[in-house]
Amino acid sequence: MAAVSSHHLFSTFTLFNPSRTTKINSISRNSSASLIRCADLSTSTSTVENQRVTVSNGNDSLEICRVLNGMWQTSGGWGRIDRDDAVEAMLRYADSGLSTFDMADHYGPAEDLYGIFINRVRRERPPEYLEKVRGLTKWVPPPVKMTSSFVRDNINVSRKRMDVASLDMLQFHWWDYSNSGYLDALKHLTDLKGEGKIKTLALTNFDTERLQIILENDIPIVSNQVQHSLVDMRPQQKMAELCQLTGVKLITYGTVMGGLLSEKFLDANVNIPFAGPAINTPSLQKYKRMVDAWGGWGLFQGLLRTLKQVATKHGVSIAAVAVKYILEQPAVAGSMVGVRLGLSEHIQDCNAIFSLVLDEDDVNSIREASGKGKNLLKVIGDCGDEYRGA
Repeated sequence: MAAVSSHHLFSTFTLFNPSRTTKINSISRNSSASLIRCADLSTSTSTVENQRVTVSNGNDSLEICRVLNGMWQTSGGWGRIDRDDAVEAMLRYADSGLSTFDMADHYGPAEDLYGIFINRVRRERPPEYLEKVRGLTKWVPPPVKMTSSFVRDNINVSRKRMDVASLDMLQFHWWDYSNSGYLDALKHLTDLKGEGKIKTLALTNFDTERLQIILENDIPIVSNQVQHSLVDMRPQQKMAELCQLTGVKLITYGTVMGGLLSEKFLDANVNIPFAGPAINTPSLQKYKRMVDAWGGWGLFQGLLRTLKQVATKHGVSIAAVAVKYILEQPAVAGSMVGVRLGLSEHIQDCNAIFSLVLDEDDVNSIREASGKGKNLLKVIGDCGDEYRGA
């Protein structure tokens, strides 16, 4: 992740880190293949959540798994990633049904690992298996002049690294809204989509105002990837309303807060050195700052205790409950869970999310615990504002 240079309160955060034409008030809008367990949307309506979902805009659509494998952790800071071990781990995730991978141009070797992985799939798995695998990437350019050749050259780098003719999804980030070059970039990306080099266009860390402007410029956006957790409920205050009006979906990250939303940190004191688990990865450090902005470690412990009660009741993990709650929020299509490929795995916990049913009592208790913290929309601003100067 590229560091953010800003005087903003959250300047030490790092980027993790996705044809409507009218105004908001009038917008219309070799393993067996059976190892892929994510069910089609049409086949599992009797269960609580379908394991796959389609994001779309007009004729553009892409089916993804609702729990995505986030690959920020391959970029360094979480432990040394061995290439062969990482690819084997990617195969295990895909074999278990967790077959959507999210990466970025600046996530270290993530795109290269995907290229190796997808070639293993082509050689060792049946064709119908390949049809369920998805590789979502991001382009995070400097705010320079967005010429057609500059955009094309950068997208071709990702296509080559991932070894695909067409990117399943290109999620675009922009640093500086005062520079309207983001519209030029998105128009060039739309042209590349028309050429078949990109299947779907999306955004990452855009705010509600800019999402509306982009849609009014006939850019066919299918999703916006934003930070969203029980601590950070900002997307439900403005963004979700626009998404519901236009059909744009949210893909969320930071949903387990780098692991803070887990049993490991329940009843832990992280404010005294060596007294509890270390806050020693970029993601833990990032989301610990978010906890501090939300209300502090003591209040966060109350949230963890509530989640533990719900998790124990259902025989799942705290993380599974945290993800499930966000998946059930308006406009949310999928949620990211970071993967430390070859170092640790959470396949069982992730798949447990699909069968988890939160009842009314669960939802009410979680909502109450989450609502005790500060409104981060007032503290930070809208989605993505933590990456930009105040």
